[in-house]
Amino acid sequence: MKIVIIGGTGLIGTKLVAKLTEHGHEAVPAAPSTGVNTITGEGLAEVLKGTDVVIDVANSPSFEAGPVMEFFKTSTGNVLQAEDAAGVRHHVGISIVGTERMPENAYFAAKIAQEELIKASGLPYSLVHSTQFFEFVGPTADSGTGDDGKVHIAPVAWAPIAGDDVAKNLAKVAVGEPLNARIDIAGPDEYRMDEFFRKALAQRGDTREVVSDPHALYFGAELKERSLVPVGPATLGELHYDEWYAAQAGR
Repeated sequence: MKIVIIGGTGLIGTKLVAKLTEHGHEAVPAAPSTGVNTITGEGLAEVLKGTDVVIDVANSPSFEAGPVMEFFKTSTGNVLQAEDAAGVRHHVGISIVGTERMPENAYFAAKIAQEELIKASGLPYSLVHSTQFFEFVGPTADSGTGDDGKVHIAPVAWAPIAGDDVAKNLAKVAVGEPLNARIDIAGPDEYRMDEFFRKALAQRGDTREVVSDPHALYFGAELKERSLVPVGPATLGELHYDEWYAAQAGR
């Protein structure tokens, strides 16, 4: 199959291109650096010619409320319109576990709006909701660092997943029949979020103190016990964090 990956030069996109190519598919990365701009629409019609499946893993350059909403509405709208014109048979989107439980989070609200566009498009689709990636431990800790220099983390459930497992699940969904629904994916282990970050930062030699704070903000929003983990059936990744970190440290 010809599968176009929107955002195909990013963290998950590059992994998808590699995995799909390994399995004999024509995996085409679409990004500004490859001549495709989903905001202006430049290059979309050309790259989608003869395409069977589109996987959209593009991300907003800004997490601020106005710009992030504008990005996902404009980018997704342009992609869906171009897919319809090109006769694409399956649209696969990625979102975040817990979006519907935290609409006050500006990024989550934008992802909700993106999903609504996909559902209303009339195109066959599949949605994959993922927990946070192992690769984002550092930025998440930075976001939780207060003026006191300490990392404030809520003591809630946390089940991060490796980017490789995210890509593997997206690829599997993409080559299957459209679900016209969503699935949830998560890491194989569930932790207390504050305890996880205490250990993870220590592994990295990061000396910042992790403070267990029930009111700590997660990218601008307070968390409830299971805000960030699946509350129903979920497909679990295979890579455990310690294994993943050891592999990264050994590179």
